[in-house]
Amino acid sequence: MTQFALYAILIIVATAALVLPSLWFGKRRRAVDADRKAANLAIFRDQLAELERERSEGSLTAEDYEQARSELQRRLLDEVDVADGDTAASPPTSRPTAIVLLLLLPIAAMGGYALLGNPAALDPVNTAPQKQMTAADIEGMVAKLAAKMQDNPDDMNGWVMLGRSYKMLGRYAEAVDAYAKAEAFIAQDPELLASYAETLAMASGKGLSGKARTLIDQALKLDPKHAHSLFLAGAAAMEAGDAKNGIAYWEALLPQVEAGSELDQMLRQGIEEMKKRGG
Repeated sequence: MTQFALYAILIIVATAALVLPSLWFGKRRRAVDADRKAANLAIFRDQLAELERERSEGSLTAEDYEQARSELQRRLLDEVDVADGDTAASPPTSRPTAIVLLLLLPIAAMGGYALLGNPAALDPVNTAPQKQMTAADIEGMVAKLAAKMQDNPDDMNGWVMLGRSYKMLGRYAEAVDAYAKAEAFIAQDPELLASYAETLAMASGKGLSGKARTLIDQALKLDPKHAHSLFLAGAAAMEAGDAKNGIAYWEALLPQVEAGSELDQMLRQGIEEMKKRGG
């Protein structure tokens, strides 16, 4: 049974605790009513605290948490209103009504969930842990995508996805080939241009020169503040011995980097080294 189902039962029990006693037993002394109301308020507080704990632990989804909390808060407000305005005697007994409510509450709850909720989520089959994807699974998916692209050579997004997949797997030459198929499409996106340039550098082993540097410059023309491209441009300038431009690129990148992070420290160290070289 899911956490949501448990909380639904708690709500039904709390509702029954509020409604049924007055109908079943009739008049009560005010002191007894006050004790009952205090006890119910304590139950509500405990249930709200439990909901918060389950959400923080991740065992209750945000949607289920909000639904259960809203219902509890509504009942809590109802209890407070009754406590403030309860100056008259309790109503007469109505045991038939109490019996009907006792039967209808769970039926109404199940019917409402069937109409508005997701009954399939209660099936243990649907909530069982999923199998972890292995490297072989990923390789198989990439192979299927590559085969699909042979039948759909005009799918530019598909070639980009294939290029990224090959890059992730360290198959840089194949990644370059895939990116090249979508070069016209890539030319409009600075992030794709930077990724393409980076892949070319890793495939050739010759650094960020030649076409890789051209792609970086092209990306910065589209977006002069693009972080990935600024980083690669600074690295390319450093490789070329152009300390002045290398410093300029990385100093422009620094405001976008979290202060004190590993990347921030690396950039600052690189800038200092380039300054020592005469930048």
